[in-house]
This record gives sequence, C-alpha cells and structure tokens, in this order.
Amino acid sequence: MRLELTCPACPEQYDVWHGKQKVGYLRLRHGHFRAHFMGVEGEIVYEADTIGDGLFEDSEREFHLNRAIEAIRDKLKSTEK
Repeated sequence: MRLELTCPACPEQYDVWHGKQKVGYLRLRHGHFRAHFMGVEGEIVYEADTIGDGLFEDSEREFHLNRAIEAIRDKLKSTEK
C-alpha cells in the first residue's frame, strides 16, 4: 500500500494505492478521521476522533494512518475471495 498526500491540511487527506489501483481515500477534518474503501463515496472502514482538527498532531499521524491502511487491506482481501 502506498499513500499519496493530496492535501496537507484543512483537511489533511490521502489517496491509498495498491499497485496501480486506487483502493482508498483518507481524510481528517474537524477532528474526525475517516478511511473510505475505494474512494470518497466508498464504505467507511475506519474512523476515529483525533487531537488534530484539520491535520494530525505528529504524535497521532502514524497510528491512525497505519490503522486505516490495515482496515483497507482487510477489506480488499475480503472482496478478493
């Protein structure tokens, strides 16, 4: 999985890639983080309230991004069966 930062703040957001396929969209806005499977309108597979409002605090970024990637990876595996 590869993250591509598409906006650094307000909201902090990323596209998630698996090879050449975009498999997720991550967004932190107003203190709430969501990971969508297969794009903006896709199923929410991870969400959490955060310390940061429109961007992560340094202490929480890695934690939430890793959880989001795990959730997207798990969802991707379940759809491949």
